Amino acid sequence: MKLLITLFFMFIAATAILAQDNNVSLENDYKNVAQKLLTSDSKLTIGGYGEVHYNQVLNKQTRDNAVLDAHRMVLFFGYNFSKKTQFVTEIEMEYANEVWVEQMFLQHKLNDYVSLKAGMLLIPMGIINEYHEPTTFNGVERPVIDNKIAPSTWREVGVGLSGNILPLSLKYQLYLVNGPSSYDGTKGLFKGGDGIRGGRQKASKSYMSTPNFTGKIEYIGFKGLNVGLSGYFGESQSKLYDKLDETNTALKLKADSSVVGISMIGVDARYNNKGLELRGQFYYTSLSNTEKYNTFTRTGSKRNDLASSMMGYYVEAGYNVLRFFEKSKMELLPFVRYQDYNLHNTVDANLAVNNAYIANVITTGLTLKLTKGAVVKADMDFAKTNTTNTRAVTFNAGIGVTF
Repeated sequence: MKLLITLFFMFIAATAILAQDNNVSLENDYKNVAQKLLTSDSKLTIGGYGEVHYNQVLNKQTRDNAVLDAHRMVLFFGYNFSKKTQFVTEIEMEYANEVWVEQMFLQHKLNDYVSLKAGMLLIPMGIINEYHEPTTFNGVERPVIDNKIAPSTWREVGVGLSGNILPLSLKYQLYLVNGPSSYDGTKGLFKGGDGIRGGRQKASKSYMSTPNFTGKIEYIGFKGLNVGLSGYFGESQSKLYDKLDETNTALKLKADSSVVGISMIGVDARYNNKGLELRGQFYYTSLSNTEKYNTFTRTGSKRNDLASSMMGYYVEAGYNVLRFFEKSKMELLPFVRYQDYNLHNTVDANLAVNNAYIANVITTGLTLKLTKGAVVKADMDFAKTNTTNTRAVTFNAGIGVTF
């Protein structure tokens, strides 16, 4: 970890010295709302997104009520102190009664290739964690693996840099951040059924035992194609390290048992050409020290069931069938997505594989883009775990806006 930190700051220094100011022109450069605010010429800018969902489980044996949910309403505020120094924040209300801050950072441009960032940052893993506005993806709900493996929306406090290397057609992000909490002083927060998701600190009085490293690099040199490689490396955080007596071996061993090492790698690709939209994503997460962690965080005599590794992927294809109508400004995309995940890819010697944590989901539906920034969606989910022979079917519908 010390080597990563050293290399991180060496890269910052070298890039700041070597980079030169030039006009930037990037192909396949996707931008979320926060990134668009950073390119605004206005002093104060406002943006946002929102989505309302309808979810109905379809079951032949039982009748289920539908769930209607004002899932998210989000406001962005950006302020340009100068052409180089900017501030962005994202305030989200979920389920009509929970309020969170999802981003809040200060950015300072050293030149056209390097920007320093500090504050509450989105972890740059995969696609959805950064591009989660409802108009940026097909389907009413976000892909399952972006909930189970990379715990969207994943954000922590950190510092680092972002920018581009135009001669190589590359974009990059590199950050030092605090990690997810695996032990809050009373219980373990990582579980087999949702991995590290329960440990997201969300910058809410978060604490740090050791800094972690995350980064992403994207290739944008081929028309219509964006390919990303992302990573997250470090250790979980534990309250047992607070005021720890370094001379007390027993307490040190106890604290060490409450921590999990995290190495996560993601690969993603997006391709758009003449109405055809393709995208795919793969995650692999390796977790160390899980045998000790599962024993330490047991409930009564029952050990925890956190895996030693998790993996998942999805592939998706869609096509705008209205592109043949020249006068139509709307887009209608039938799409299909196949997802597969294994939250018990490997487990420690004292843990049996839970087949309920191994599943695949087929989602097919329609995305109607009424205009830029406004969509209506409908789809069907067909989910199956390794414990069942049939698929659970859910109908989803919703509206989404981004501005």
